[in-house]
Amino acid sequence: MHRRIFLAAAAALPFSALAARAAAPEIRVVKSATCGCCSAWETHLKAEGFLVSSHAVPDEELWEMKVRLGLTDETASCHTGIIEGYIVEGHVPAADIRRLLAEKPKALGLTVPGMPIGSPGMEMGDEVEPYDTLLILPDGHTEVFQSHS
Repeated sequence: MHRRIFLAAAAALPFSALAARAAAPEIRVVKSATCGCCSAWETHLKAEGFLVSSHAVPDEELWEMKVRLGLTDETASCHTGIIEGYIVEGHVPAADIRRLLAEKPKALGLTVPGMPIGSPGMEMGDEVEPYDTLLILPDGHTEVFQSHS
């Protein structure tokens, strides 16, 4: 009897892996081909269970896209992600993205402007500077979504 249970469980493993993969959120990342911190942020997202589709484009094309999406100099950073219709700009932690997807606020998305040391993809040993993840509202204004220290 134990052998049958074991065989049934073993046979189900590939299907449970497929189901887990299908349930993983997918984010499309557009970045400069020369940016190492963008790749480090993508590694952070993958480690947190996100499916990452990465697209390196010329810098001019990247900045034109940001403008089309409604990002400004104050909300822009080095790379842009799109997930479930939301913008994820810069080094936003995976936990903040999960919260955004769970709460589904009426917003353009999230941003971590600049490149704060200690944010995902910008790790430098034990050095961490406080930063905020901002919610970009439909009118372009922002409010603090999550503070990090």
